[in-house]
Amino acid sequence: MQSEWITQESGHVSLHGEWTLRYYRDIKGTLRQLGSISSSNRLTLSGFKRLDTAGATLIVELIGVKKAKQVSEWAADLPKEQLALLVRIAEAMEEPLDVAPASPHRVTDALATVGQQVAALWEQQRQLLGFVGLVLATLFSLLFRPHRWRITATVAHVQQSGLNAVPIVALLTFMVGAVVAFLGATVLKDFGATIYTIDLVAFSFLREFGVLLAAILLAGRTASAFTAQLGAMKSNEEIDALQAQGLDPIELLVLPRVMAMLISLPLLAFVGMLSGLVGGAMVATLSLDISITQFIATLQKDVSVTHFLVGLSKAPVFAFVIAVIGCLEGFKVSGSAQSVGAHTTSSVVQSIFMVILIDALAALFFMEMGW
Repeated sequence: MQSEWITQESGHVSLHGEWTLRYYRDIKGTLRQLGSISSSNRLTLSGFKRLDTAGATLIVELIGVKKAKQVSEWAADLPKEQLALLVRIAEAMEEPLDVAPASPHRVTDALATVGQQVAALWEQQRQLLGFVGLVLATLFSLLFRPHRWRITATVAHVQQSGLNAVPIVALLTFMVGAVVAFLGATVLKDFGATIYTIDLVAFSFLREFGVLLAAILLAGRTASAFTAQLGAMKSNEEIDALQAQGLDPIELLVLPRVMAMLISLPLLAFVGMLSGLVGGAMVATLSLDISITQFIATLQKDVSVTHFLVGLSKAPVFAFVIAVIGCLEGFKVSGSAQSVGAHTTSSVVQSIFMVILIDALAALFFMEMGW
């Protein structure tokens, strides 16, 4: 048998030529035809033009690990580099690979998952705090330079995030107000205190539901839109183009959206409060025989303006958090459509979570303050 890499003649086998990855498949086929080399065959290694790791592995498989480790004794005419490579490959193939698959353990796997989630949450909150600081620094730097305010972009975002959301916010809070009134009437009827349904609806919507429902709706509607818009710009390298022109993306893209949310959410919260009260008044009129005049009179007597101010004071905080999270997730998009979808989902979940968390902390604070 004679080939470009192997010559076999009357019990003598000679390996030569280029034993490299380029010819790996051809050499493998030739060795398959040759079969195994018996101990009676005389083997010589000479004339290797080139030898790399792939070729050395084939040689060790052919002659055996033990003989390959002693190659310097019977093939001393080989260059030192090729001898060292053959010995090192033989030693590596001799070492057993103790890579037994780790048996799954539910407790440790669960703890590892929790740890990863906590670490990811910490990193996420750290990035959010840094981005909040960047937005505030840019905002304060432009506060006394009105010629750099982007009024047109802000008004356009107010229309998209605020005016266009009025119907859905009004409808949702109206229905929730009716449901709260039905629930209050059902529970309070057993105690003969049906009239206090008015106070239940008023307190719940002025302090909590009006601003909270509006914020949750904007978190799902507007934060996702901000993330998708900025994510698409990031994918198309438009943000890189702005930076290459010396323009600040925070000033051009983030601040108009933040300002639009700061304007829109308090107005939508006010609309939500009114719609919730109207829904409660409708149920009181139709089901509880409470006239509109009596409903308004009870509101004036029992509900102070403090509750309205407490509820409305949370709107700017919610608006800022929703806008910042939506913009930050948009900037974190890597470039693919899958990344846009993932970060859009993340912005909605984060916004709703942060809104509810801040609302709970604010409720505790106002309760302790007696407001």
